[in-house]
Amino acid sequence: MIPQVTAIKEGDALDASDPAKLLARLDAIRDFRGDVTLVLHDGATIEGFVFDVIVGTDLGSCALRLLVPGEATRRSVAGREIAAIRITGRDAAAGKTWENWVRRYAEKRLAGERASIESETLD
Repeated sequence: MIPQVTAIKEGDALDASDPAKLLARLDAIRDFRGDVTLVLHDGATIEGFVFDVIVGTDLGSCALRLLVPGEATRRSVAGREIAAIRITGRDAAAGKTWENWVRRYAEKRLAGERASIESETLD
């Protein structure tokens, strides 16, 4: 049986003291649409948006690829360097599913309000 992995949300924290658990959550970290803070074993921190995860058989063969604010190039951090991952940013797309959009659109139309097809701002 495949273990069910719950979604990552703002405020979650994962540490590398349980490498198997962290490894199992890497895809969920990539799917989170907000910033994370990586705490490295040397004490340094890196905050950014994880846009890609290279998953291997253990943390030594994994890497997170990030967009870091203020840096022109993308950054890659090896899994073996990570002591913890903190989910620090708001998920910009939370609650913005197609179903929610259609429901809000229909509610506005039924109430006689103006409803448009333009998307909402992400703030």
